[in-house]
Amino acid sequence: VLSVLVALVLTPALCATILRPPKDHATQKGPFGWFNRIFDRGTTAYRDGSHGIINRGKRFLVVFLAIVIAMGWMFARLPSSFLPEEDQGILITSVQLPVGATQDRTERVLAQVTDHYLKQENDAVEGVFTASGFGFGGAGQNVGIAFVRMKDFDQRKSPALAAQAVAGRAMGAFSRIRDAQVFALAPPAIQGFGNTNGFDFYLQDVNGAGHDALIQTRNQLLALAGQSKLLANTRPNGQEDQPQFSVDIDQEKASALGVSLADINNTLSTAWGSDYVNDFIDRGRVKPVYLQSGPNFRMQPEDLEKWQVRNSNGAMVPFSAFASSHWTFGSPRLERYNGSAAVEIQGAAAAGVSSGAAMDEIDRLVAQLPAGYSHEWTGLSHQERLSGNQALSLYAISALVVFLCLAALYESWSIPFAVMLSVPIGIFGALLAATLFGQTNDVYFKVGLLTTIGLAAKNAILIVEFAIERQTAGMGLVEATLEAARQRLRPILMTSLAFILGVTPLAIASGAGSGAQNSVGIGVMGGMIAATVIGVFLVPLLFVTVRRIFRGKAAKQDTGQDTGETPPVTANQQ
Repeated sequence: VLSVLVALVLTPALCATILRPPKDHATQKGPFGWFNRIFDRGTTAYRDGSHGIINRGKRFLVVFLAIVIAMGWMFARLPSSFLPEEDQGILITSVQLPVGATQDRTERVLAQVTDHYLKQENDAVEGVFTASGFGFGGAGQNVGIAFVRMKDFDQRKSPALAAQAVAGRAMGAFSRIRDAQVFALAPPAIQGFGNTNGFDFYLQDVNGAGHDALIQTRNQLLALAGQSKLLANTRPNGQEDQPQFSVDIDQEKASALGVSLADINNTLSTAWGSDYVNDFIDRGRVKPVYLQSGPNFRMQPEDLEKWQVRNSNGAMVPFSAFASSHWTFGSPRLERYNGSAAVEIQGAAAAGVSSGAAMDEIDRLVAQLPAGYSHEWTGLSHQERLSGNQALSLYAISALVVFLCLAALYESWSIPFAVMLSVPIGIFGALLAATLFGQTNDVYFKVGLLTTIGLAAKNAILIVEFAIERQTAGMGLVEATLEAARQRLRPILMTSLAFILGVTPLAIASGAGSGAQNSVGIGVMGGMIAATVIGVFLVPLLFVTVRRIFRGKAAKQDTGQDTGETPPVTANQQ
């Protein structure tokens, strides 16, 4: 909005104040005169070349069609993702030991992790914070986590010191740790959408086959993922089944003894867990009070028989009178997703593979599982699926809005069509640049693609609008188009060059946020280069072809006037 106001209000005043009458380039001296004379000769050559393209219209329309086909092929082949990986200056390392491992073993593994980062990666790592007994998959003695803080970006300019490179080397080193599964991971691109980068989904037991069958199917899927070359670090986000102490209550006996289930539950939870009572003030500090049994009365399964519950008559009834206990084996965390029993599975794409390709691979592997099991994406993966489904609609709506605005401006259907035919050229350049530099079709690239659509149409408008004015003044179709191309070449090149130089810092950015900047900058730069280098030659041909096909009023005026020969160019015209 601000740029529109400046162009309409401030620019005319600046032009009237600063600009001077043009001088004859042939007599102008100095570097500006030299540049203008060179540019005039180039403009004349461009006009002659454009006329040759129009005369060989069918041949170059085939070239344009080839560009459109190549555009569609590259768009279909370009790897998709949601957001590019960013170096956020932090790594997360997850540690999980076998079921039953003690906290001492967990801390020894965390010490190995810390030793690797501080000694092997001291050029990139500033510090490590570890915590045992806690992990993203749950709490327990056999889990731990380490947060790795990287040094400032000014000290990590080498690609080998980037967070992703450090994580890759760490995974190689941690694979030699036999006591635990250790994964070095980067945080998600957007905080709040999961705990780490990569894909995240739930494997669902739709038919209710049971927990054991679900775990067996999960292990089958993990085995298939381990054999795939497109996936890496595929793992369950949770703890394995472990021994559990189960207490069975004989409700008939408890009812006969006057003991309620609520009293039984309260006694168990208070004695073996804890129960908040109140707060008290100690030396100016508020401290909570919790009620819990002593350690000697809750250490062994046999200690359950030491406890009693008061019945409705006020008498104390021992647990052995109505309860029995036994050991079982089960999951410490039972999850449901969208109403179905589920287990969470996380992973990442292999090196050089996009997240979209990795998600497609997961879809293929889940389809090989037994009937009754499905999967649902969550976190950033869910958002990636939503954005991918909406992209084509977004492009179509954007192109339609531009077309309708041009139709309202020119009060014609053929002229906007001629302008919009230049858009595939810009998109072709953006896709070619993204392919050459290893970019993916993520959200930022989609934004750059929408920008390219507008900029490519802008270049075509500069030629088409002036050609219409020349036709209205009495020129033939081809003559007016060539004159418009000659007159508007300099504005097109200057504005395009300014924009290309403006996005160059984004295309070559490094450090914090460079992934998003590269994705936008490389796509827009490639689109503008193609729209400028290729578009200026094909737009005149496309305009002439469309006007001839639609046979509008301006094309009828051209009958008998357009000889197809290049009009002589005088010095004044230059």
